[in-house]
Amino acid sequence: MSYQIASLSRLVEQLERLPGIGHKSAQRLAFHLLNIPEKSAEDFLEAVRDAREKIHECAVCCNLADQELCPVCRADNRDTGVICVVEDPRDVMALERTREYSGTYHVLHGTISPMDGIGPEQLRIKELLTRVTENDVREIIMATNPTVEGEATAMYLSKLLKPFGIPVTRLAYGIPVGGDLEYADEITLRRSLEGRSRID
Repeated sequence: MSYQIASLSRLVEQLERLPGIGHKSAQRLAFHLLNIPEKSAEDFLEAVRDAREKIHECAVCCNLADQELCPVCRADNRDTGVICVVEDPRDVMALERTREYSGTYHVLHGTISPMDGIGPEQLRIKELLTRVTENDVREIIMATNPTVEGEATAMYLSKLLKPFGIPVTRLAYGIPVGGDLEYADEITLRRSLEGRSRID
């Protein structure tokens, strides 16, 4: 006879859907959630609900925001003439940890991946072109991950941006091929920013 509690099994199944969480980790998390005080469980649920309701895309850069603009786009001390193009909001957090970059960002929310059915129209490319057209942009840094999809997206964007006459640079390869910005340490990211090169 198998030991199963329907509500617990459902909780484990939902936790398994989280990235990087296997069955055993999901079980551990489920039992932890069952054992925390009622107030802590309510706070946890409220935090998830609050984030789901309040967080949306920034009206300028498509990064995550809880106001009309994200903290970077609201800041007065950022260089709006430089735009760093990244795949994901987590990449913005990773680059911000270096404290070396003072420009702005543009979040694509993915990369071109025909195998996954993701084309340019599914990304925030139109919004980037609007920013370039309407603002005085001096440089665009391609900071997509050094994967096949990241490289293809960077090359596609550099060709789209060529008619604007704006220098398009690429992060230097301090980041290992196949790696993600999210997991790179601050020194690697700093060197990547410093050693970026132009895409011709």
